[in-house]
Amino acid sequence: MILTAALMPNSSLTPNNSNTNGNGKARWGKSPGEPEVIRFLEGPQARGAELMRAFRIFWELIKGFRALHFVGPCVTVFGSARFAEDHPYYVQARECGKLLAKEGFSVMTGGGPGIMEAANRGAKDVGGRSVGCNIVLPHEQNPNPYLDKFIEFKYFFVRKVMLVKYSYAFVICPGGFGTLDELFETVTLIQTGKIRNFPLVLLGKSYWAPMMDFLKTMISARTISQGDYDRIHVTDDVEEAVRIVTHVATRHFGLSYSKPKRRWWLGE
Repeated sequence: MILTAALMPNSSLTPNNSNTNGNGKARWGKSPGEPEVIRFLEGPQARGAELMRAFRIFWELIKGFRALHFVGPCVTVFGSARFAEDHPYYVQARECGKLLAKEGFSVMTGGGPGIMEAANRGAKDVGGRSVGCNIVLPHEQNPNPYLDKFIEFKYFFVRKVMLVKYSYAFVICPGGFGTLDELFETVTLIQTGKIRNFPLVLLGKSYWAPMMDFLKTMISARTISQGDYDRIHVTDDVEEAVRIVTHVATRHFGLSYSKPKRRWWLGE
């Protein structure tokens, strides 16, 4: 369907001459579309350009490490940017942020609107610490106004490193493709032992029910184990979600947080 649309004569994505063979048909593997189309995977570039990209990625990592080194023990809340403040999911996420902050956690989100704003706002409601890791997008996503610490990233994968690296637990509220990406990357890191088996709580039973049913199908097919399924907690009760986070992250694992010392010679 996508290929058909791309080849329609009136489509803005009609291949140009450089992308067609002698018969006027699109050549497989060539860059489609107009020059202004953003290409995410561009393939090999000049060596100098690749080196500069590596430096930009390295600098973005360092920038993130420096900005978030002193944020304290975090819980990351994932969720959609599309819910308004009167939506039940927004209200639920705001309450979650409030209770997490009361337990002493810094509330970290993607820093945008919707669920992210709600969780950050809840933390600020009770004087807690609120952190946002925003992403630069073609259609600008402005940071929400409830952030104590805000940092912006160009690369999605660097941003996800920061959202995971500083967190003792993860709360996933209803969301779309981005939220699913964050959920499954996090659970894969836990499954493969790249991060510890930190709590992973999904808020919204009815929203997540179809996905959890599919995970049971995956158990039957032996593509995941029962243990993989069991590490995901699903609830509608915000207080229960925060109890799970607090109990598992701080008591079961015996995790504690010692505040790093600031180094004046690093400009901290």
